[in-house]
Amino acid sequence: MKNELPYQSAAATDFAEVVIPLALPLNYTWAVPEHLKEAALVGCRVEVNLGKTKKYAGVIKRIHQTPPEFFEAKELVSVLDAAPVVFESQLQLWEWMARYYMCTEGEVMAAALPAHFKLSSETILVFNEEAGDDFTELDHEAFLVAEALLLRKELKLTEVQLILDSSHVYPVVNRLIQGKICYVWESLKDSYNPKKETYVLLHPDYDNEAALEQLLNTDAKLQRAEKQLELLLGYLHFQKTEGAITKQALLKKTGASDAQLKGLADKGILMLEKRSVDRIRSLPKDIQINFELSAAQSAALESIRTVFSEKDVCLLHGVTSSGKTEIYIHLIEAQIRQGRQVLYMLPEIALTSQTIRRLQRHFGGHIGVYHSRFSQNERVEIWNKVKDGSLKIVLGARSSLFLPFYDLGLIVCDEEHDPSYKQMEPAPRYHARDAAIYFSSLFKGCKVLLGSATPSFESYNNAVTEKYGLVQLTERFGNIKLPEIELVDTRRYRTKEFADTIIFPPLAESIRNTLGRNKQVILFQNRRGYTPYQRCNTCGWVPQCKYCDVSLNYHKVYNKLVCHYCGTNYPLMVTCPSCGGHDFIQKQFGTERVEEALQELLPHAHIGRMDVDTVRGKHAHDQLIQTFEQQKLNILVGTQMVVKGLDFEHVELVGIVDADGILSFADFRVNERAFQLMEQVSGRAGRKHGVGKVMVQTTQPEHPVLLQVQRHNYRALFDDELPKREQFGYPPYTRLIRLTFKNKIKEVVQDAAAWFASGLQDPYGRFIMGPSEPLINKVRNQYLMELLLKLPRNTRLITQCKQDILFKIAQLHQEKRYKSVVVIPDVDML
Repeated sequence: MKNELPYQSAAATDFAEVVIPLALPLNYTWAVPEHLKEAALVGCRVEVNLGKTKKYAGVIKRIHQTPPEFFEAKELVSVLDAAPVVFESQLQLWEWMARYYMCTEGEVMAAALPAHFKLSSETILVFNEEAGDDFTELDHEAFLVAEALLLRKELKLTEVQLILDSSHVYPVVNRLIQGKICYVWESLKDSYNPKKETYVLLHPDYDNEAALEQLLNTDAKLQRAEKQLELLLGYLHFQKTEGAITKQALLKKTGASDAQLKGLADKGILMLEKRSVDRIRSLPKDIQINFELSAAQSAALESIRTVFSEKDVCLLHGVTSSGKTEIYIHLIEAQIRQGRQVLYMLPEIALTSQTIRRLQRHFGGHIGVYHSRFSQNERVEIWNKVKDGSLKIVLGARSSLFLPFYDLGLIVCDEEHDPSYKQMEPAPRYHARDAAIYFSSLFKGCKVLLGSATPSFESYNNAVTEKYGLVQLTERFGNIKLPEIELVDTRRYRTKEFADTIIFPPLAESIRNTLGRNKQVILFQNRRGYTPYQRCNTCGWVPQCKYCDVSLNYHKVYNKLVCHYCGTNYPLMVTCPSCGGHDFIQKQFGTERVEEALQELLPHAHIGRMDVDTVRGKHAHDQLIQTFEQQKLNILVGTQMVVKGLDFEHVELVGIVDADGILSFADFRVNERAFQLMEQVSGRAGRKHGVGKVMVQTTQPEHPVLLQVQRHNYRALFDDELPKREQFGYPPYTRLIRLTFKNKIKEVVQDAAAWFASGLQDPYGRFIMGPSEPLINKVRNQYLMELLLKLPRNTRLITQCKQDILFKIAQLHQEKRYKSVVVIPDVDML
């Protein structure tokens, strides 16, 4: 250890406020020793001790000269970075998010930094020299480990596992610690490893034409090794045409073997050199805007620029396929030519593959992608490129907001209405759109453009009340008409003949006609799996998860019952535990069942499915999308993944298989969400050639939302819904804070929620709803209760309420009976 002093020395007058990745209500303070003062910069990672044995890597938030009042500050152990890994603007974002979303800065840090920047703590056993070398009293397993410790002095837990040939080593280790044979030391290590590739180089002795010609013409050993000579000639050709070449690429292109290359290296003709390389290959940096905007797009672009001269946020409300992306490209180009950075946010990873290909055609290597499917090493490399400014445009999901931008000029939040922008678990439970608007305020002149065909009511209300600018794009690019929407009344088919029908005759006929014209079809069903639940036909018993209060979904491809809340798998039920019967029926259906129905209906069609079960791999989204783009698939069945912003040239027909399921959620946003889903999925039809068609299967064709979807009339829906929101106290007229209480004992969580509500009753009683059980009141063996606060949009009141809630949580945990109750605040819950 660099510093042996456990507490601050007299000379240490500087103190560091450090954020560590723990849910601590306040940041802890450490003293900065004299030898670390120059290296300890705001934004650098530091190694710190907390308690007697715990070590953490934290980030310096602030350097100051005020010692802690109630404890003596320990010293920083070491500084881990030569330069800051985060900028002050990021630290400001962390602080704002912790304050606004009622979490801690440590939780924000844990979400923000790539795993390789959060150093891993690896347990090391250190031999106790005072224990001596007599291990005769130990059992066999403990004896083996003690002997190894005597020889090696230190062992990692992974090495103990190898010695014992077992992964269950903790009891043995515990016996050694109890017997004072060893003690535990926590060693922090940086787990980021640069990627290395072997490059092939010509030996300097032959780095001129005369020496090389002599080698090729007169070297007897080379002349006898015909394959090695061919490999050398191949290398010289590729070196001349392509420059530096890797070992892997050379062997692949020449068809040579590893032994032949080794022979040339042993003769001192070629050299092999390991180099650090980027995991993510970059294209040449170039800007090519080779398209012209339509008159409507040009007018919208000028309107956005006018808005940005007066306001920092603008909402672009453009119908589906109106060409919003082309407008984004022009705005991005202006920022890149000024040398500034751009963040382009999308709600789903599925959208990034299509969009990145479009943007790369115009910006080449200026653009990079950042999302959760990237490996941790890849994320570190993107992080560093954004930080040093070599990457100007980042396309990513909500986590891309945490990247270290140094000069952000524009944030584009596409499909801004999408619920996927809200982080649900774990903390911070932030909304990336709203956090992006705050983040932009930390950069001089940075603007935010929100784009959607179906904006969230909150954003649209901010626009019509002139808090944001509003620009409308009301026609599709190329004057292509919006798709025709036909409602299929499935009540007409309530006969035994159609008892198990999923795709009713009008939709089935339209699918056949569309395929007959060599066009493609998208079918949308908002449930994955085969059937949402099975039921005993004799007594009505439904299989339920033993850890969650939900029915199990049947997945035919795995032939298992799956809980979509905790992920637990169960074997398929063949005997009812309630009545002993064997007659199970399947109720409702998911995407897997829709795919099967299509295969029965159209045995020669090529069908693909896009849902969480089929796109688990890193490149699975992109591969499926490209396969559909290339018309290798006729029909694509999917969940919400197929709704969001995908652009397919040959899709003529879209079918919404079960609109009733979308319209029946118990949520105050149900009509808004239903309209958004159906309007967005209908927008996938007829984007390039002719008029598309959308068929909606429903038992309630007179539903007002369906009538608004038929007319593509967003504003009418907004005007109809807003008075109801105001009447019942919902956003955009209020701010919602939901408190979820969790405990494994039902009575304890019920009493805790009631105790909490009564404590808030005096100042906030008129704003409180509950406590009550949620629709699903048990998840992962934890019982749930909820409390909802509908607060008027008064900043002072909301801030005070948040402080009172946090204080009340602290009070709750002082009560012995409620100490184990988990309380989760969710601000602006969706």
